[in-house]
Amino acid sequence: MRERTEVRAFLRRLRQLALLIAVVIAAGTIGLSLTEDRGVWESFQWALDTVATIGSHPNPQTVPGQVVKVLLIVLGVGTLFYGLVTVTEVFVAGHLADLLAERRTLKAIEATSDHYIICGFGRVGRQVARDLRAAGARYVVIDALPENRELAAGVGVRFIEGEATEDEVLRAAGIMRARGVIACVDSDADNIFITLSARELRPDMAIVARAASEDSESKLLRAGATRVISPYKTSGAEMARLALNPQVSGVVDVAPEYRMEEIEVSEGCEGVGRTIGDVRGGAIIVGVRDADGTFHPQPPAELSLQPGQVVMALGTKRTMERLESLFEPRRAERLS
Repeated sequence: MRERTEVRAFLRRLRQLALLIAVVIAAGTIGLSLTEDRGVWESFQWALDTVATIGSHPNPQTVPGQVVKVLLIVLGVGTLFYGLVTVTEVFVAGHLADLLAERRTLKAIEATSDHYIICGFGRVGRQVARDLRAAGARYVVIDALPENRELAAGVGVRFIEGEATEDEVLRAAGIMRARGVIACVDSDADNIFITLSARELRPDMAIVARAASEDSESKLLRAGATRVISPYKTSGAEMARLALNPQVSGVVDVAPEYRMEEIEVSEGCEGVGRTIGDVRGGAIIVGVRDADGTFHPQPPAELSLQPGQVVMALGTKRTMERLESLFEPRRAERLS
């Protein structure tokens, strides 16, 4: 979008230049026709020959005609020199190469479908891009900062420099063919506008939005966000949970009332030596990973749990708290 704006400015300068040359030639044609008593067509050729500094026509016979010729030479050469500088600037400044690179990027985006649009390429946006790349998903990034454009170009990310709040930019990113939008710019207000624009363009699309403050969460949901994530709130809750339960190595909230956890079987805990059937209660044991990395999906009820193993379980808050207490390290061991 930045290159497109610069090209528009360049084309506007060229139009002004062409208009100026036309005015100079028209004025010269009228001046030579009146001072030298020549026809309009011959005067036009004479003026064009003078502006182009070809010199195939003779000098004017009258002093006013010679004055007109001098003015044509000065204004014509100056205008043409300005045009040459304008065109040279495009090549020297690299605008043409940037424009061609942007066109290639837009062509690649036009050929992309079933992708995700990441709005914002800050720390959160870059992490989202890394995770999507690891999952083999296609994505396009929108960001207004030139430094993020250079960063994205260094890792081969399809990048559009522009404001994601604008419908034109979202359309250029292929929102009509995209699978989802991830609004993760630093401003909650911008995330709300992005969500509103994306929801208006695609009522059926999944939109995940970032909220820095709790007040923004409800506004983002009203704006049309499918899910709202608060990085500070989520990371704080996760840190507190891991501090309170050191045996829990990972937590995923799969629904408002359900969550999945990875719970390590601690040495000397109550669950050591007991079977899956004894400890699961109302939880669903999805799998067990041994200390050497061997994974047992849907383990049988008679499988005995040993220290170092990790139990992957799904359940409600109450059932998971019961499991956490079974595998909690003994107080004496924690003090040691």
